[in-house]
Amino acid sequence: MIHDTAAFGRVLIRLRVNGEDVEVAFDPYKTLLEVLREDLNLTGTKHGCELGECGACAVLVDGEPILSCLMVGLACAGKSVQTVEGMASGAELHPLQLAFAECGASQCGYCTPGMLVTAASLLDHNPDPTRDHIREALSGNICRCTGYQQIFDAVEAAAAVMRDEKPGRTAPVPATTAGRPRTSGGGTE
Repeated sequence: MIHDTAAFGRVLIRLRVNGEDVEVAFDPYKTLLEVLREDLNLTGTKHGCELGECGACAVLVDGEPILSCLMVGLACAGKSVQTVEGMASGAELHPLQLAFAECGASQCGYCTPGMLVTAASLLDHNPDPTRDHIREALSGNICRCTGYQQIFDAVEAAAAVMRDEKPGRTAPVPATTAGRPRTSGGGTE
């Protein structure tokens, strides 16, 4: 549902973000990326190229990965949006977040949120992907640090845990610190 608040030049929409119903007012020209970061303070989704070429801004909209820099926020009225902040279940990290940490699949961490949500969508649709399936699913997400081997290993490891073929970590890593990109003061937030 969209409400026009023309007197202020803003619109008000209702949507579901990370499992919670929210209303948010914003300027109608804003992208979903800007709405998430600036109006909902969900900074896990990263500004990258803002041209739809790097995947740093990937989120799930109604369960499908999209590049939030290319989607107008207004288009999300009534939809469900999941960001990296919504992957953990309380204090328990998603198996992908644990696998990324355990496999060393994140170095600078800037691409990690987009990689995680895109991989989560893959595993929701295909719980037993081949290496080629993983490579194809993540082909729109650019990592300049890892060379992808650890990322693909992490997705395979998480898939095995999610299929109950491989035991996961026994002690949960606190969701407040692990699996979050590190900041280096270089404007990654």
